[in-house]
Amino acid sequence: QVQLVESGGGLVQAGGSLRLSCAASGRTFSGYCMGWFRQAPGKEREFVATISRTGGRTDYTDSVKGRFAISRDNAKNTVYLQMNSLNSEDTAVYYCAAGSYTSTLPNYDYWGQGTQVTVSS
Repeated sequence: QVQLVESGGGLVQAGGSLRLSCAASGRTFSGYCMGWFRQAPGKEREFVATISRTGGRTDYTDSVKGRFAISRDNAKNTVYLQMNSLNSEDTAVYYCAAGSYTSTLPNYDYWGQGTQVTVSS
């Protein structure tokens, strides 16, 4: 079992930045690839970013490339999502997940409870 707890969400103006954190406990954090997903009201949960076990590989959905950056600190059992140049379309509940290096939701085994990000225009 892996327990994941997200933090860092909040209300931010368009053009601003937020840094999300996801703290892991339980089984070996470094044994999992990590991902960030988001779900806006009335929409399906969608892939945002993923990072490999060592942090050497990352991938992003097209809409966040150049604005968001995923990183991890295996010594602290934490994965981060730095979000810059936020706009209203980034408003969603953001979830971190542990699993495979993929954009596909079913390939992630463990999920956090989510943190709300609201971007005001």
